[in-house]
Amino acid sequence: MPAVDKLLLEEALQDSPQTRSLLSVFEEDAGTLTDYTNQLLQAMQRVYGAQNEMCLATQQLSKQLLAYEKQNFALGKGDEEVISTLHCFSKVVDELNVLHTELAKQLADTMVLPIIQFREKDLTEVSTLKDLFGLASNDASLFSEHDLSMAKYSRLPKKKENEKAKTEVVKEVAAARRKQHLSSLQYYCALNALQYRKRVAMMEPMIGFAHGQINFFKKGAEMFSQSMNNFLSSVADMVQSIQGELEAEAEKMRVSQQELLSVDESIYAPDFDVAAPQINRNLIQKAGYLNLRNKTGLVTTTWERLYFFTQGGNLMCQPRGAVAGGLIQDLDNCSVMAVDCEDRRYCFQITTPNGKSGIILQAESRKENEEWICAINNISRQIYLTDNPEAVAIKLNQTALQAVTPITSFGKKHESSCPSQNLRNSEMENDRIVPTAELRVPKADELIAPGTPIQFDIVLPATEFLEQNRGNRRINPFGETEDETFPEAEDSLLQQMFIVRFLGSMAVKTDTTTEVIYEAMRQVLAARAIHNIFRMTESHLMVTSQTLRLIDPQTQVTRANFELTSVTQFAAHQENKRLVGFVVRTPESTGGEALSTYIFESNSEGEKICYAINLGKEIIEVQKDPEALAQLMLSIPLTNDGKYVLLNDQPDDSDGSPSENRGAESEA
Repeated sequence: MPAVDKLLLEEALQDSPQTRSLLSVFEEDAGTLTDYTNQLLQAMQRVYGAQNEMCLATQQLSKQLLAYEKQNFALGKGDEEVISTLHCFSKVVDELNVLHTELAKQLADTMVLPIIQFREKDLTEVSTLKDLFGLASNDASLFSEHDLSMAKYSRLPKKKENEKAKTEVVKEVAAARRKQHLSSLQYYCALNALQYRKRVAMMEPMIGFAHGQINFFKKGAEMFSQSMNNFLSSVADMVQSIQGELEAEAEKMRVSQQELLSVDESIYAPDFDVAAPQINRNLIQKAGYLNLRNKTGLVTTTWERLYFFTQGGNLMCQPRGAVAGGLIQDLDNCSVMAVDCEDRRYCFQITTPNGKSGIILQAESRKENEEWICAINNISRQIYLTDNPEAVAIKLNQTALQAVTPITSFGKKHESSCPSQNLRNSEMENDRIVPTAELRVPKADELIAPGTPIQFDIVLPATEFLEQNRGNRRINPFGETEDETFPEAEDSLLQQMFIVRFLGSMAVKTDTTTEVIYEAMRQVLAARAIHNIFRMTESHLMVTSQTLRLIDPQTQVTRANFELTSVTQFAAHQENKRLVGFVVRTPESTGGEALSTYIFESNSEGEKICYAINLGKEIIEVQKDPEALAQLMLSIPLTNDGKYVLLNDQPDDSDGSPSENRGAESEA
């Protein structure tokens, strides 16, 4: 090893500037060594801390490997091999944790401790001796003991010498010089020794670090014997097999993804097949997203997109994030129809068996809308309770009529007219009904010409609309009646309102029999089913002793007005009690007369509407004879003011009190 620079102890007493200059070099070197030692100690402590963290990490890793078995994986099938393999790895990690703990202890004893001792012992000793040397030496920045004694000695008088004072000053100077000499020698020796000790201090910790690592790897190699190699080899084979399965599955998914993405871009549109959708009308269960209409205030609503599905006879709803769905509507015996709601497309409404309006939903396409309506119709018939629901649904939907309304049969013809109508019309002079004694039932082409167009909504001509709604007042949307438009309502002895839905109208060839009404019902409902027309316009049918008026329930605007004298036939279906129709005779510009039949579905029984119409026609007839009118009024209950006829109190009603019936119609 090369020689080490040293401070000459012989020059310590003289303390020359040259010696002081060399001493400053040694002091600078000691200061640099102190800074470096602190940095080296921080690095070694970081290594030791990392090794301690490795011990804690391996311990935590072992526990976590064992915890895999306790995890309740929803798709944990086939994890037995993984669990057993992780148990083996946990044992290996535990053994490695022991080795890491041993290594951490060795690093603390052989690497960190020596450098700490060097800093606390050697470097601290040099720093202390430096301070002592500074106090005793002839330092210009300090008033040392030697400086003070030399100042006294220099002031001794020349002429009047005092031996005793001189002797004391000389002794003081000698003691100060001896003390300075001693501190200089100790300081010089410490600085010279530091040059050797720093080399030892730098290498000894690294020797300990190297030995610790070598022992760690030796014991690790001994632990990983041939059996461990075999185990790792089998695990590697298993991983490679799983990787192969993954690659094969990834290739299948890639091909499937390409096939799915190669379709026409139009399928991403919500209503891409609106022109000719492929509709399955035999569904007995359905699922998908719909918009649910929620009423948030008196006139405000919100729409919420939710996932709906049918389960048995129930309509369920499951919001996003929910574990299970909740019941929204019992579909047994419910009715469903397309409705117009807030200028939105594809809306339909589910109505409860008692006639109350249920929920309103919106589908995203025409196909979804009609399939939901068909599915709910099938479920409402309780097809799902049969042994083979699919076959029953197919059989039922072969007849298009049964896909629209729950009517048991429309193939049968009524062999007799409505009893209430026959009873009243038999006494009328202009009776056009065929007598009940006539048994021959006319053929369909004798009643309605083949190919006669059907109108599914009431659209008034512009002139007629203006005539019926002329006036300067604004229409009150909150129930104001059109008294100025129809002044005869004030003088009418009969006023009765029914909630109806217009199904359709068509021209007919005769009005001599009610069979024409039944045939019109059959054709209108069949056409609605064939052409997928589910929307029905709800109106208020006002029956007075002069007219039949169809009134918009929201704006109170009259949609259609028929003079009661022009109504020549009216009847209700005997099987579906809510179906009612009437025939109207209107003059034509050519001088002839046209016959049209109008078909409605009512919330109440059609017989009640027929009774009201027949009563209105009777009032018209007896108004010419005051005595007959008085007798008629005595036989019919009136309101408290004696003005309007109360039809709900008639003996024919058997389904509730007047207030109950009127309330049900108002709610609908």
